[in-house]
Amino acid sequence: MSNTIPTVDKMYTSPARYVQGVDLIDRAASYLKPLGSTPLIIADEVVWGIAGEKLQESLKKDGMEASHEIFAGEASMNEIDRITGIAKESGSDVIIGLGGGKTIDTARAVADHSGHPVAIFPTAVSADAPTARVSVIYTDDGVFDSYLFYNRNPELVAIDTRVIANAPVRTLRSGIGDALATSVEARAVNRANSRRMDDTARPTLAGLALAEKCEETLFAYAHQALRDNEEHIVSQALENICEANTLLSGLGFENGGLAAVHAIHNGFTALDGDIHHMTHGEKVAFGIGVQLMLEGAPEEEADRYIGFLQSVGLPTTLEEIHLKDASDEDLMKIAELACSEGETLKQMPGQYTPGDVVEAIKAADAYARALHARS
Repeated sequence: MSNTIPTVDKMYTSPARYVQGVDLIDRAASYLKPLGSTPLIIADEVVWGIAGEKLQESLKKDGMEASHEIFAGEASMNEIDRITGIAKESGSDVIIGLGGGKTIDTARAVADHSGHPVAIFPTAVSADAPTARVSVIYTDDGVFDSYLFYNRNPELVAIDTRVIANAPVRTLRSGIGDALATSVEARAVNRANSRRMDDTARPTLAGLALAEKCEETLFAYAHQALRDNEEHIVSQALENICEANTLLSGLGFENGGLAAVHAIHNGFTALDGDIHHMTHGEKVAFGIGVQLMLEGAPEEEADRYIGFLQSVGLPTTLEEIHLKDASDEDLMKIAELACSEGETLKQMPGQYTPGDVVEAIKAADAYARALHARS
């Protein structure tokens, strides 16, 4: 009989290549040619007009014949299966995800299901999804369904910072909210000696270090980058926040771990209503306050994070996320989903019940309202 005690290894994962620069779309072929010669570009209708046609023409100019498919808007299994079928029929040999989070998640899944490499071209740095080897899957109605994990990260993540400078400021602000959660969650996972979000391994010190560097960059450059985004300036501050929102946050969350913040975000999908008009990062911003209240963060720490979120215009109260009139029953629905078996709240130090989460939601709202009043 073996006396071996099962162990959980540490693991670090990342994209094969990350590249960021001004007018990068004009040079896209030089980064894509090692991956294939007949790309399929997946983009929604709006993004196709903003950057898709330009990317297709750039690739054609450099000898690559790219086809495209319009993304219908929801990262659901039905949409993934539909585009996978098109990818197989078209003879494409590399998948390009051009756009925001749900387009990117869909492109990753299509690449995995069709057996092709994937290149991610974000048109906004509104979340840290681009670098990851996971997709967030929703139902056709937009309710959180599951995480879909892959054996590898994207082969390429490429960010054209001129495109980002011309994107709506709300998208950059949203990415700042998502990125700020990275260190808050990674530190909690580290304290708990818990696991990565895919539950297969433990986080690395490198992941925690990247999460902390992400936070440092946000506090140093976020306000300036937002001003420059308003003026469509590709400044060094904007470049730094692009990297923080995407690379540092992406590697930080995947290799540092997720905790309560993103579980709360996913819990919001249990409700209908105007909250679904909020972006991922805006909902995550409120979730940061909830995790701080669950942890019993001291006032100095709570002021630092919640005050920063308020200073960059991110929501921190129930009213600001359109849940001012939410009933206790509504809050319990959020809490129960956040505490469900497949969620990352279990990576926190200690154990929490849905009742604990409801009280933390109320406490986060009260704290943020009081801080608004003091400010």
